[in-house]
Amino acid sequence: MAKLVFLGRLEDVAGMGEMSVQPGPVEHVLASLDPALAVQLLGEKVRMALNGALLTDVGGVVLAEGDELAFLPPVSGG
Repeated sequence: MAKLVFLGRLEDVAGMGEMSVQPGPVEHVLASLDPALAVQLLGEKVRMALNGALLTDVGGVVLAEGDELAFLPPVSGG
């Protein structure tokens, strides 16, 4: 299995901090999720990190067994 990790407000949207998924192309993994969650995860300001490395483009990324894909929402502060 691979793991999706939801940080910040995305954890609230997902209703959990992490989720196990079948490995495969990221597009297929996201298509298997609740559509409302997938839309939030694909927001233009949401960043993704695969095994701790920020991704600049998720096109062609394939999750392998044991991979972790984290979704990082924009951070605001003052």
